[in-house]
Amino acid sequence: MSKSKLLRMDNMGIVVASLDDAIAFFTELGLNLEGRATIEGEWAGRITGLKDQQVEIAMMVTPDGYSRLEIARFITPTVIADHRNAPVNALGYLRAMFAVSNLDDTLERLYKLGAQLVGEVIQYESSYKLCYIRDPEGILIGLAEPLG
Repeated sequence: MSKSKLLRMDNMGIVVASLDDAIAFFTELGLNLEGRATIEGEWAGRITGLKDQQVEIAMMVTPDGYSRLEIARFITPTVIADHRNAPVNALGYLRAMFAVSNLDDTLERLYKLGAQLVGEVIQYESSYKLCYIRDPEGILIGLAEPLG
């Protein structure tokens, strides 16, 4: 019997208060809505350990079709903790990083939807132009423009 191997990272998940606002934000960033559904029932709770749950999800996919972001809004049980404003050196989830073709244009479009710059836009050597932003719900997102 052969040893199992990792095939790929399937998706990364975030929990939000407004699914519609999150879809609009990540669509403006450049992801495409792949699907939307309500996940509920005893089987789903057995996976998450939350017993009886009802969650509305949206699956967003990057333009290349390889990476996905699962956005979830919990209907039941209610959200019990909020880590959205944790600093970048907090334990646990840090941020999702997206590569963009034009950082300045991307920021201008996202500012109109409520994004806020965390620190400043910097250039790392001759490789990248980088920054961290918080989306309208406070979720930390990294943006990187490859240079050259």
